[in-house]
Amino acid sequence: MSDQAEWPYSYLSRARPFAPLQPFISRLRDDKFPDLTALNGLLADCDPAIRVRNGRTLRWVPQSQGKLPFDAQYEPRCYLQGEVQTREYNWHDLFNALVWMRFPRAKAAINARHYAVLCDAGGGDAKGRGATRDAVTLLDESGVIVACAASDFGRMLREFRWKELFWERRAQLPGALDFCLFGHGLYEKALQPYIGMTGQGLLLDVGSDYFAMPAARRAVYLDELLAAYLDDPAHCSNTRELTPVPLLGIPGWDERNADPAYYDNTAYFRPGRSLGPD
Repeated sequence: MSDQAEWPYSYLSRARPFAPLQPFISRLRDDKFPDLTALNGLLADCDPAIRVRNGRTLRWVPQSQGKLPFDAQYEPRCYLQGEVQTREYNWHDLFNALVWMRFPRAKAAINARHYAVLCDAGGGDAKGRGATRDAVTLLDESGVIVACAASDFGRMLREFRWKELFWERRAQLPGALDFCLFGHGLYEKALQPYIGMTGQGLLLDVGSDYFAMPAARRAVYLDELLAAYLDDPAHCSNTRELTPVPLLGIPGWDERNADPAYYDNTAYFRPGRSLGPD
């Protein structure tokens, strides 16, 4: 992508999926795709400064090329030096940077999980994954944080009872579930939403007071919850901890879902498993 590429600032500023990133999008120029200098300037304004788990201050650096020694590969370099290799004028990497600024604790926890697994494997090829890295990567790329204050609503989500959840219980949904995009790959897809766009939801229990919090406080709270979840070695053992979320079914995320017939599209709102009694 060149620096002359279209920069849809107006869309990014108003579309519902991008709401978590608004505090940072609003501080970018409205006429130009941000380069590394602009992103590092935005990062420098973060208070407190964002750090990786070994204490190094975060910063964006150009992507390295070719075969690299272990310490210079993506996750180790981030953990050891605080340097995130970032392709300039690239949507995927731009959203990665913005998510780091919005959810710094959770992103640092993800990086620490990757680094720990790689070190346990003897510092081998960073492309080698395994179940834990697969789960963490899926969350990092396609995750949706689902703040859940009502277990019955969470159960509907896990059991794929889409019409019941998004239509029949529509009026109660705002005080029961909150959907927050986390995966930077998912943000990239949200630039051009399409029927079939699906996130991988991670349900985190919250109290009812969560829904009375201002948006900024909600984001900090979710960041803390997700980081604590990721720090537990019992979590992210496999991808089944995540549950599909058909994003355009969320009320307000697609104007077409104001019609109940919208949820009859079983190619998108697929029937799913029954989990049995709690």
